[in-house]
Amino acid sequence: MITEQALYGIKHYFYGEAYYGSDEGMRFRLAREPLRNVVFSSEEDRSSDDPKLRAEVWFGKLSYENTPEEEIERRDFEFDSDGYREAVAWLNEMRSDRMFR
Repeated sequence: MITEQALYGIKHYFYGEAYYGSDEGMRFRLAREPLRNVVFSSEEDRSSDDPKLRAEVWFGKLSYENTPEEEIERRDFEFDSDGYREAVAWLNEMRSDRMFR
């Protein structure tokens, strides 16, 4: 199971870096979309590009860059603490769905 405590908190994504992880054969990526460093930006500038928290999931041994686009499932969430919790829940749903097929 993926927990919020096992991942970087929402503030990490202000730095414009993605988080990559895996769990039980599922690989995933979390990132601010659009991906850019806004940590030193004003609050107004941080939200000017309508950021989302994008969660992406794929299965197999290939890296994110080497996995065909059609094999990656994506979902966008609000870029806030609620969206972060929803993204973690969605990652766990995707993992559970795949395990029980």
